[in-house]
Amino acid sequence: MKQQIGLIGVGLMGHGIASNLVKHGHVLSVLEHPGNQPLDALKAAGATTQARARDLARAADVIILCVTGSPQVEAVLLGDDGVLAGLRAGTVVIDCSTAVPASTERMAQAVQAAGGRFLDAPMTRTPKEAAEGRLNLLVGGDAALFAQCRPLLACFAENITHVGSVGAGHRMKLLHNYVSLGFIALLSEAAACAQRCGVASDVFVDVLAKGGGASVALERLKPYLLQHDASSLRFAMSNAQKDLSYYRTMAHDTGAVAEIADAVLRTYAQGAVDGGPDAMAIELSSLLAARAAPR
Repeated sequence: MKQQIGLIGVGLMGHGIASNLVKHGHVLSVLEHPGNQPLDALKAAGATTQARARDLARAADVIILCVTGSPQVEAVLLGDDGVLAGLRAGTVVIDCSTAVPASTERMAQAVQAAGGRFLDAPMTRTPKEAAEGRLNLLVGGDAALFAQCRPLLACFAENITHVGSVGAGHRMKLLHNYVSLGFIALLSEAAACAQRCGVASDVFVDVLAKGGGASVALERLKPYLLQHDASSLRFAMSNAQKDLSYYRTMAHDTGAVAEIADAVLRTYAQGAVDGGPDAMAIELSSLLAARAAPR
């Protein structure tokens, strides 16, 4: 069944989601925002825009959020012109952002108090898979609501996992990103050491790929190590720092050990200083190679 969808956050990932929703025949309206990717193709395909989130919500059966993090989710839901100011009874809010789980639970309660329903459905993979409709989604929320929304989610996702109750999707996303970004940091530091030791990058990659270093992370890092091609992982250093800080908050809230996480977070935080917040996380090896260790 085709639905009226409101989408907030047409960035690198959100643009792919929007394109696939339109392709599958859903009626789409997006929130105008300076951070959006160009909307020309979406408008040509029939998408419309709204200047205020409350107006977007008034006409939507489902509202999908794809914004930077918890502060942005809270602002777009709770602000004077936010989603909850125009939410209709029964409307489903699906948060595809990366967020602090404790905030997610508060936002779910606020949505439900306003008469809506809520799923957290953060995504993994890259803008390439978003454009292809092949994202992975990690969904938290009521099982019946998840089943109801699954056909819509399948318009832009290939693998959809119901992780548990509200907040479980965001918890799993933070676990996933900690492991993924941790692998990138580990490999980048080793690659920087290899460069200083005079080990050729192609040898470094080849040996790891045939042994214990073989991984998705190595495959994503490989084009940068061999050709300085950073297009395989379009993920900013500032986003890595943000996601790892969210993981650190979650670990702290649950009393979990996070000593390695602290080191990984410091590595990306320094990378954002050395390369700038818009540097790609995949460039970490070059930044580490250029920086001498303190003696």
